[in-house]
Amino acid sequence: MAWDFSTEPEWQEKLDWVQRFCDDEVEPLGHIFPHAARLPDPKVRELVRSLQQQVKDQGLWALFLDEELGGPGLGQLKLALLNEILGRYPAAPQLFGAAAPDTGNIEMLAAYGTEEQKERWMVPLLNQEMFSAYSMTEPQGGSDPNLFTTSAMRDGDEWVINGEKWFTSAGRVADILFVMCTNGMFVVPRETPGVEIMPEPRTHNHIKYTDVRVPLDHLLGPEDGAKVLAQKRLGGGRIHHAMRTIAQCKLAFDMMCERALSRESHGNIIAEHQMVQQKIAESYASINMLRLYVLETAWKIDNTSTQETRTDIAAVKFTMARVLREVSFNALHIHGALGTTDLTPLQAMYAAAPTMGIADGVDEVHTATVARRVLKGYTPHEGYWPTEYLPAKREQAWAKFEPKFAADPELRKTAEGWRGYFEKRSRT
Repeated sequence: MAWDFSTEPEWQEKLDWVQRFCDDEVEPLGHIFPHAARLPDPKVRELVRSLQQQVKDQGLWALFLDEELGGPGLGQLKLALLNEILGRYPAAPQLFGAAAPDTGNIEMLAAYGTEEQKERWMVPLLNQEMFSAYSMTEPQGGSDPNLFTTSAMRDGDEWVINGEKWFTSAGRVADILFVMCTNGMFVVPRETPGVEIMPEPRTHNHIKYTDVRVPLDHLLGPEDGAKVLAQKRLGGGRIHHAMRTIAQCKLAFDMMCERALSRESHGNIIAEHQMVQQKIAESYASINMLRLYVLETAWKIDNTSTQETRTDIAAVKFTMARVLREVSFNALHIHGALGTTDLTPLQAMYAAAPTMGIADGVDEVHTATVARRVLKGYTPHEGYWPTEYLPAKREQAWAKFEPKFAADPELRKTAEGWRGYFEKRSRT
């Protein structure tokens, strides 16, 4: 029976190294140089490269890529265990070559790009010599591709793109934009004439594409294949978000427990108050349920495919946002006034929870998707009564036992006694 909750000793050694590396190197770097991997300062860049080289020496660079796409092919389960550590440190994903939105864009290039496209864009993205953004959502249609209007028209040896995109995360600082149009996915250099990045929002940018011209070879994958590419990109992105969310929940939980043992109220440490204990106990259970579900989903992907695991990926997606919201709120509340400030990570975590419920598709859509897909495995019952209607089940059981009763009258007599009991009970 293959059912195991242990981690291979060799991989546990890698995880232990990652934990030490993040504690000793990554966390201090993030406090001194936020967004260090993107800073142009040569001294900072040299420091970042030296840390990234240590990661590469451990064979831990860009682990999200499957083997058939040119990566190490370690699988989603090992990646989940790794991301449980990396997600605690804002600077860690880029130092491990595993930061969104580049990861999803690299996966699309690896799966659908030509050799020339991979050389031109994927290799520099992997080496962090350039950065990218994913331009999908539209102001009038949200993330529903059926409502998109941004399109690319062919004009000679160029595509001409027109439309608007909304919430293109990190678009302002990207070198290339992956633009989802009604008739394909296109790679657009940010400096292309006609690309206008609006002043607001600052982080998740509003971009207007007005007569933006790109060469024909900037179409990624097949024409009219944008939805297929988007699902390839977003499916992996959702489970990876969930992996990192576990780390954030654990951080909030650690802070919650530490604070509960450190503060007094009404003559006792607050850990002795039952309402605080309830928050700790419920948070503990929620985190562990989410973690096990994420790990099981990662295991399913490794043993089947992202496509075949769509139901669980969608369920994980809306579950992670809820758990992050609940746990971060509990931790914030136990910290009192301090929790409402920006002096701890808690306020940012709690503020991020609604974003997690919207990014990569709103939770309501994923909830409906899960329900629809689950219901496909069921059929309606016949007649008025459900399959588990007890009087009917008893009659079916009686018919099945009839040969035994015929062979053993005493057994029938005992059974008739019980049938009388049920009939009498139903009349009272």
